[in-house]
Amino acid sequence: MSRTEVPPGTAKAVRVAAGDLVRVIDVEGGQVGDVFAFADSGPALAEHHSAAHTRAANDRLFPALGESFVTDRRRPILTLVEDTSPGEHDMLIPACDPARYAALGAPGHRSCATNLREALSETGLSFTGPTPQPINVFMRIPVDANGRLSWLTATSRPGDAVTLRAELDCVVVVSACPQDLVGISDAGLSPLAIETVHNGGTRS
Repeated sequence: MSRTEVPPGTAKAVRVAAGDLVRVIDVEGGQVGDVFAFADSGPALAEHHSAAHTRAANDRLFPALGESFVTDRRRPILTLVEDTSPGEHDMLIPACDPARYAALGAPGHRSCATNLREALSETGLSFTGPTPQPINVFMRIPVDANGRLSWLTATSRPGDAVTLRAELDCVVVVSACPQDLVGISDAGLSPLAIETVHNGGTRS
């Protein structure tokens, strides 16, 4: 097993083989994480997790235990195998980006969209397409009967985690979301961690 620390407001990328487990841990509690997944096809990445295709594949807003996240080519890439958190996650809200913070009056603020590119670059990888819609772990965005969304504070506790099984050789990027202007993370920003359990694969 290996562990990668994700400091507050930043992102890290890990490469895993099909069959490996990836655990995203909320170290101190109350921290939203943006998770991105790409099929590991070489330095220039293309195929990626798609929130829209995943919703269509599972007929629900977020996969249940045992269900898979799929790519824009409709291939399973990750499967949700364990969740020790309250189970409140989101796949409706896009990654925060520079335009979002400019609209909030904070130009130059760090963002998950920028974090994604930086984390891939640190690993010698790149993705030139639009920022994929992420898997927003620990993020509470309930939908009411009239279809309106609420932005609520995360209730995940210290050490809560979601565990995903890789169905393809893939690159997983986790951003400890830097959004501190909207109260989605509790008591400011805090770190996340990524644990990878290698089950006979060759990635590290």
